[in-house]
Amino acid sequence: MLGHLGLNVTDLSVARAYYGELLPLLGYELLLDHDDEIGYRPAGGRRGTYLFFYPAVDPVPCHRDRTGLQHLAFSVAGRSEVRAAHERAMALGSSVLHEPQTFPQYPPPYYAAFWLDPFGFMLEAVCHHDRD
Repeated sequence: MLGHLGLNVTDLSVARAYYGELLPLLGYELLLDHDDEIGYRPAGGRRGTYLFFYPAVDPVPCHRDRTGLQHLAFSVAGRSEVRAAHERAMALGSSVLHEPQTFPQYPPPYYAAFWLDPFGFMLEAVCHHDRD
């Protein structure tokens, strides 16, 4: 299990606003907020991977053709959480890659939505059951 992930972003204030709105829907709460670092932990004392955001040294945003982290998938409790995260991401101006749906190419019942954050990271909300 991963303990934490650190992501370098080109604008920490944009990350603060974007992820501050989105991560609570995905089961995270703010852990720390400093001028040079923002951290989130799984909410309610749950086990899971912590997320940290740092100012990028390289001003070029993430892109599929570049090396490095490209995709973060967040497991959520049900399909309604997938839809809620997708709706919030769209309200925040994210680019849609895949609307909430089942993906028959993955083991059923894989229900997910995919989008790009302001830095080009592909984000996904996914649930692995039929619960709403």
